[in-house]
Amino acid sequence: MLETANDDRVLTVSRVIATTPEKLFDAFTKPDVMLKWWGPEGASVGDHELDIRVGGRWRTALENSMGGTFVCSGVYKAIERPRHIAFTWAWLQENGERGHETLVDVSFEKVERGTRLTVVQKTFENGAQRDLHAQGWNSTFNKLERLFAA
Repeated sequence: MLETANDDRVLTVSRVIATTPEKLFDAFTKPDVMLKWWGPEGASVGDHELDIRVGGRWRTALENSMGGTFVCSGVYKAIERPRHIAFTWAWLQENGERGHETLVDVSFEKVERGTRLTVVQKTFENGAQRDLHAQGWNSTFNKLERLFAA
């Protein structure tokens, strides 16, 4: 489900996942679990660095089915088990520099059928970039949903 605020540079994606907030939070913070679902369908994590603590840096190299590799990275800003995680996000550019940085805010709310996972990512350079990330998060959440359905 894609929801947008008045500003077309803000993305909100929400999904109910059939598990507890604690287990879903752990899927974001335990590398052995995170690496099973991180990235959109058809992609897997190759090289990675995950220093999961406030101020810690993270980096993942997403390898797609066509042989391409896309690197994203950031810094953890908040880790509040089992309710909230926040981190910065930027793609590595062809020139080796990090591109435009956004903030990803993830919340976990207990609901009747499991946990409502909500990601708010801002501030994109434009609506087109926001829409590409909406596709990526929704595809990624499909993988996460399947992980907990197994």
